[in-house]
Amino acid sequence: MSADAAAARAAAGVDGQGAPAAGVTVSDELLAAAEAVLVVSDEPVAPAALGGALGLGAEEAEALLEALAAEYRGESAGGAATRRRGFILRRVAGGWRLASAPEHAGIVEGFVVGGASARLSQAALETLAVVAYRQPVTRGRIAAIRGVNVDGVVRTLHARGLIEEAGNETSGAILYRTTNEFLEYLGIDSLDELPPLAPHLPDASQLEDIEHETETR
Repeated sequence: MSADAAAARAAAGVDGQGAPAAGVTVSDELLAAAEAVLVVSDEPVAPAALGGALGLGAEEAEALLEALAAEYRGESAGGAATRRRGFILRRVAGGWRLASAPEHAGIVEGFVVGGASARLSQAALETLAVVAYRQPVTRGRIAAIRGVNVDGVVRTLHARGLIEEAGNETSGAILYRTTNEFLEYLGIDSLDELPPLAPHLPDASQLEDIEHETETR
C-alpha cells in the first residue's frame, strides 16, 4: 500500500483489513456521508462511485464500507461488542447495499408482502432458473425446457427487471439474460455463485431437436 493510500485510510478511520484502525477515531462525518449515499441509492453502490462522492479512492471507500458492515454486525474497534442492527450492509451485484438482517426475514416478509403479492409464482421461478443457467436464451428454448408456453411469464420477468433482452439470434428470435436486479433478488454478487445445476438441463443440441419438433407440430 502506498503512503498516500495509508494516510487516506487513516483519515477515514479504518485499517488495511477494512476494520476501524486501532487508536484512531472513526470519522463520524465520513461514515454518515457513506450511509446517506447508501440509503438513497436504488442500486448497489460501487466503491469507486462512493469514493468519487466522498473524495476518497476506491480502496479507501471499500475499507469504509467494510467498516460499516462490521459495525452493523455488532463489531467495533478493539473487538468490543455493540448492539446488532436490524439491517446489514452486504456486497451484492458488484457493489454494496443495505438490506434487512436475515434473521428477521420472516417478520419483514410478513410486513412487506402481507400475503403473496410480491412473490414470484412457481412458473416464474422455473422460467427465471432456465434463463439464469442457459443465458442468453430464446423464449422458444425456454418453452422447450419447461414444456409450456412462457410468453406471459417472460413478459412478467422482463417487466419486473429480472431479465432483459440480449440481442437476437440469426433467426431473429430475441435472446434473454438476467439483470443485476436478479443478482440482488438472490442476494449474490455474480452468476458464479449460482449452484452448479446447469449440467442437469438439456444441452444445446437436445434443445434444438425439441424446438424443431415443437415448431413442426
